[in-house]
Amino acid sequence: MSNRVVDTELSRERATLWLIALVLFGVFGYVLFRYIGTFVLGLFLYYVTRPVHARFRSRFESRTLTATLAIVSVAVPVLLLVIWTLVVVIRAIRDFAGTETLDSVIGISFIPDPASILQTSEVTLRTLLSNPSGVLNGALGQSALALLGTIAGSVAIALNAGLHLFIVLVIVFFLLRDDYRIAGWARSTIIREGGVFETFFEAVDRDLMQVYFGNILNAVLTGALGAVTYTVLNFFAPESVSIPEAALFGLLAGVASLIPVVGIKLVWVPLALVLFADAALTDPSALWFPIAFAAVSVVIVDTIPDQVLRPYVSGRSLHIGAVMLAYTFGPLLFGWYGVFLGPLLLVVIVECARHIVPALVGGHDEVVVGVEETADESLPKGTPAPGGVNLDAASDVREGADDRGASG
Repeated sequence: MSNRVVDTELSRERATLWLIALVLFGVFGYVLFRYIGTFVLGLFLYYVTRPVHARFRSRFESRTLTATLAIVSVAVPVLLLVIWTLVVVIRAIRDFAGTETLDSVIGISFIPDPASILQTSEVTLRTLLSNPSGVLNGALGQSALALLGTIAGSVAIALNAGLHLFIVLVIVFFLLRDDYRIAGWARSTIIREGGVFETFFEAVDRDLMQVYFGNILNAVLTGALGAVTYTVLNFFAPESVSIPEAALFGLLAGVASLIPVVGIKLVWVPLALVLFADAALTDPSALWFPIAFAAVSVVIVDTIPDQVLRPYVSGRSLHIGAVMLAYTFGPLLFGWYGVFLGPLLLVVIVECARHIVPALVGGHDEVVVGVEETADESLPKGTPAPGGVNLDAASDVREGADDRGASG
């Protein structure tokens, strides 16, 4: 009788603990849902910065110092590049399709235009100085109020964006500094060594490194290079022939770089043919510009990314078609942060199908390895991957335990 009472009390205590845990995880899930864009951007920057952080770890003992150096040298420049890319794309969509389409596609309806604000401010101030009493009139008064409202809205947007960017950098910092602690906690609580969960999470980590550090970073850098190159080239274009939306076409080249071999050519070759036809029909003396555009595209936009950036992407464990669909449907479904959330969901689903589903269907705990593996799989366990990433999380735990005092 007493044993049954004890079992009942233990069951109630266990149920209470489960309830508390579920409530806390629910609160965490709600916060994650509310700021999902901030979290996935931080996760992207973490994977982009982690190889550089591993290089710094080989030279400095303090994880706090190495995390700070990695953020300053890599995360901040990449973050600024991503912001500039998003702003260019958003403004191009707004100018081409209008504000309503912009809001429905990516969830953003207002991007401040500094040039427009300065021009409106100049006109309002000139009118005010020439006719101070006009403030009392309806037209000038309404113009001043509209200007103040625009400035206030722009300041509010800037402050909100600054807060989110600060949170992103905080996430990156603590993931770089304390990721070994998260791995250690998982291994001591929910992950059994050699089990399905361990293999699943290692595969997710490997694929996210490939997708974020490899594919997306390559696309972002290629797009930025193309946008800058085409914008500068447009300064030398003749009046009769020029690149329409030069920055946008440069960014499209970055997106197309996700397709191997022919990706970037799908953007610049048709554009070069259009420019050549336009010059031939309107101004034959300007035929030099399409030729220069094609040469610059081949040498700078097409060759440099393939020869310099793409070699850092070692192997593919995800189908390129699935990755392209993730990049396409991600922004359409979730907004601007879908560029990062879409590939994340793809990786989790694919690796779940490779590792967890076979174990559930077969009723055993065997590891199922995908058909295609990255080049890093040929390395012995614990060997740093290209870029300095250690594939053995346990070694990170042991390494981090030795320098906790330095990281505090």
